[in-house]
Amino acid sequence: MTLIGLASLTTNGRLAVPEKLNRRRALLVLEKIDQILFWEQNTEKERDSRFVELGRYLCEVRAGQYWRLENLRSFDEFLEKRFPESRRKAYYLMAIHEQLPRQIHRDLKQVGWTKAAELAKVARRDGQGFDCATWVHKAQELPKEEFKRQVEVYLTGQETEPYELIYFKVYKSQLAVIEQALETAALMLGTSKSRGYCLEMICADFLAGASLENNDSELLLRAVTRLTNLLPTNQRERLLEKAKSAG
Repeated sequence: MTLIGLASLTTNGRLAVPEKLNRRRALLVLEKIDQILFWEQNTEKERDSRFVELGRYLCEVRAGQYWRLENLRSFDEFLEKRFPESRRKAYYLMAIHEQLPRQIHRDLKQVGWTKAAELAKVARRDGQGFDCATWVHKAQELPKEEFKRQVEVYLTGQETEPYELIYFKVYKSQLAVIEQALETAALMLGTSKSRGYCLEMICADFLAGASLENNDSELLLRAVTRLTNLLPTNQRERLLEKAKSAG
């Protein structure tokens, strides 16, 4: 997985850091971040309307290294503290601020941060040629999953396979384990894969283990086949070569 902003600029092999930490500004920005995160936990409307502002403040924390004010070792450690359940969202919010033109930031409040993150993918790919008016209109009109599908088709040039939306309830006490499992699967599959593929990998791995206990070779074959198909092409080829040599 490639995380935005983990690399630090260096000069002659040394870490480039600000000569002097702007403590007053740092305290203000850190306070703003904590206020927004508090509102996120309590008011759904605030979450939808302030994610652009939050992304801007996070970028400023990284650029000014405000995390040093809390005696932390890195910006990544700062995110671990503020986003204990999922740092991925923080990087998405920063990408929204950095990749999307300032003139559409006000419109982003109407589409929500998940669609805005998809817009940022298109903007990063198209650069100066990004047709923001057309894509923002699509984001406003289309349901979230359909918009995400259109972005994927545009970026890859390939139609995605048919899909269904599955809804089920989970308790807040379960979210930490579920998010950690999905993030771990994403690290193995790469960020190009959706959370649906990550969930499939987790399920296929579970079925593979269960089939061994029950001596169900057909179930094992189906599970291993799906796991193999989810691997990147180079790793899949290496696995098949090892299987041939072992046979």
